Amino acid sequence: MISRVAQGTAAEDLACRHLETHGLRLVGRNFRCRSGELDLIMRDGEQLVFVEVRSRRHSRYGTPAESVTRVKQQRLIRAAAFYLQRQRLDLPCRFDVVAILTADDAPQVEWIRDAFQLN
Repeated sequence: MISRVAQGTAAEDLACRHLETHGLRLVGRNFRCRSGELDLIMRDGEQLVFVEVRSRRHSRYGTPAESVTRVKQQRLIRAAAFYLQRQRLDLPCRFDVVAILTADDAPQVEWIRDAFQLN
């Protein structure tokens, strides 16, 4: 049985490759602070993209995308604000979600651009 950490790393690797094939460039991974963790930080032209990667084996209890709750969104927003402040960056930003279902041999990858907004 593969560990949850290994599953998470594999999902992030898959998400990163998927986004890179669509022209995004990796800036950072697994940035941690008190507010939470940013799975992937990528550039899409002049825009900085904070990517939350969610993976599930099945959707019996909801899809991976549905697991990005309002509380989780607020944590990601706070972590992104801290990242921007720490890096002294003033760039347009967005929050994307990459949802991966791994039930079959070929994982299904759903990329949700601009999944939620700063409120």
